[in-house]
Amino acid sequence: MTRPTCPHPARFGVFDSGLGGLSVLKALRQRLPASELIYVADSGHAPYGERSDAFIQQRSEVVARFLVEQQIDVLVIACNTATAVAAQSLRAQWPDLPVVGVEPGLKPAVAQSAQGRVGVLATEGTLRSEKFQRLAASFTDQATLVLQACPGLAGAIEAGDVDALAVRERVEACCAPLRQQQVDTVVLGCTHYPFVAHHIQAALGSHVTLIDTAEAVARQAERLHLAMPAKGHSSSRSSNARTAWGALAVQLYTSGSVTGLRDIANRWLDFDCEVSMLPMPR
Repeated sequence: MTRPTCPHPARFGVFDSGLGGLSVLKALRQRLPASELIYVADSGHAPYGERSDAFIQQRSEVVARFLVEQQIDVLVIACNTATAVAAQSLRAQWPDLPVVGVEPGLKPAVAQSAQGRVGVLATEGTLRSEKFQRLAASFTDQATLVLQACPGLAGAIEAGDVDALAVRERVEACCAPLRQQQVDTVVLGCTHYPFVAHHIQAALGSHVTLIDTAEAVARQAERLHLAMPAKGHSSSRSSNARTAWGALAVQLYTSGSVTGLRDIANRWLDFDCEVSMLPMPR
């Protein structure tokens, strides 16, 4: 079936605690090639999954405010932990702004599991959140869920070398309990983890199915986009804002290393991006 053509371009603001949300950005670019994308990697404060809820809430609001000031049409929280902790308050703060969050894909995992044994790899922050606990509780009568926190894995991936020994060792440490529990389906519950999916697959075995939600998030963002009325952006946005974008249409900001983000974007993404320091207090 042919996917509907987007009737008008939009500007999407996307953020994550660091580099992991680039997996969502890539999926968005594939589905919405004519739209503008602004991505914020809050790498100077990553990973959120090992921070307090109050800190995650505060950083999410700061970054979201920056994106709102860029006159975005849709906000995408490309971080499981930030979605769990801050999505509700961000929606309350900007009630007219469509907000798309990301959460571990338990529903498709449970539906796909042949033996009803589903593993979840996620950050400590995601697993302890009330939002995730409610989600997990809704599936306990349908499958056995094996929840595995992965301390340090997002941070190791954040360093940029996904094939480094430290990354592979952390993947193995996280996957070993899931092998012992004989899960047949595993949810990648952090947007960083798809970048090491090849290591996770090798550690679990080819018979285990991995569930990544990046594509589902992109589809939901596209649905919201298609439902939006055209706004006449060329007149509502300043000429300076439009000129700053030019024809590139993908802008990355970071609170960490510009060089680091640029290098990783060149390796992980298949489209050109402009990379800048986040122009706000770090």
